[in-house]
Amino acid sequence: MPDLKITPLYNYYKSQNAKLIDFGGYLLPVQMTGIKNEHHAVRTAAGIFDVSHMGEFGVEGEGAQQFLQEMVTNDVAKAHPGDALYTAMCYEDGGTVDDLLIYCFDTNHYQLVVNAANIDKDFNWLSEHAPQSINLTNRSEQIALLAVQGPHALNSVQKITDYDLTSIEHFKFAKHVSLNGVGSLVSRTGYTGEDGLELYCPWDQACSIWNALLEKGASDGLIPCGLGARDTLRFEARLPLYGQELSSTISPLEAGIGFAVKTNKPIDFIGKQALITQKTGGLKRKIVGLEMIDRAIPRSHYKVYAGDKEIGEVTTGTQAPTIGKNLGLALLNSEWTKLGTEVDVDVRGKRKKAKIVKTPFYKRS
Repeated sequence: MPDLKITPLYNYYKSQNAKLIDFGGYLLPVQMTGIKNEHHAVRTAAGIFDVSHMGEFGVEGEGAQQFLQEMVTNDVAKAHPGDALYTAMCYEDGGTVDDLLIYCFDTNHYQLVVNAANIDKDFNWLSEHAPQSINLTNRSEQIALLAVQGPHALNSVQKITDYDLTSIEHFKFAKHVSLNGVGSLVSRTGYTGEDGLELYCPWDQACSIWNALLEKGASDGLIPCGLGARDTLRFEARLPLYGQELSSTISPLEAGIGFAVKTNKPIDFIGKQALITQKTGGLKRKIVGLEMIDRAIPRSHYKVYAGDKEIGEVTTGTQAPTIGKNLGLALLNSEWTKLGTEVDVDVRGKRKKAKIVKTPFYKRS
């Protein structure tokens, strides 16, 4: 195994005999007590995830807003201090560099949160384009990130702070919140399809917050969760994962996150022309939902056919724990993406029937 980085919770994982895997260059738990158990806890109560492997960059200086406007697809001018904005960065051809969150402190100061596997690539990409006035800092190994997700998430976190967490609206954040005595940034965001909070704290204080939350949140049903449940939860909610639904060859429009692409914003951004062409000319392919008709699970990279014609491939697939069906997301030629269309998935050399279905597969009521 190559040299892998560890998060502040590594010793906790060892003490729990968690099954650890390489994810984005970090040693992280795929599960703690079992993927289905953790998944259902988040849907019905609460789960806590260590996502300290995610990257955090500071973007500061005169013209920071203008710089980000030129780099990302969403309209950064619409993000006011205290707002979190979901967006993507693109290459000139419309392919995706990464999807990310931007936290606005003020028009000259932002924090970007990027995918772990893309930290170096993203930092270099931003650095190559940044004007002299911009100070870019990679704070990924100073800032830890804990995600508390589920219907009881706010209640659990409220037990370790005096700050009124219900005052933080969706896609908003509060700075300088004391969590168990530790100054943290608290954001009403997540990657599970549930309500919840993401807690940014100093790297060396993450364990104390984690332990306090597990202790105080136990009565709410809060349990620790691994990457497996994080993946099944985001999959049911149809949230894209970079490297699967998004990549250097898959645009944000093809991935179905067109809401984060503002081609009408007054500033040109990298990839804008390619995305306008995709919009006006119609997408040649897109990510859609698949439900298996035959008994089989559609896995990543399984080819999809219409008759003898290969029309795309599965990007993510699993037996969805909340729904109990074998489902997949697939990147298919647009002519085969109408709801109800039957297709075949090549499962280890055997063709298995599936149909195109509506996504997201799960939406909280």
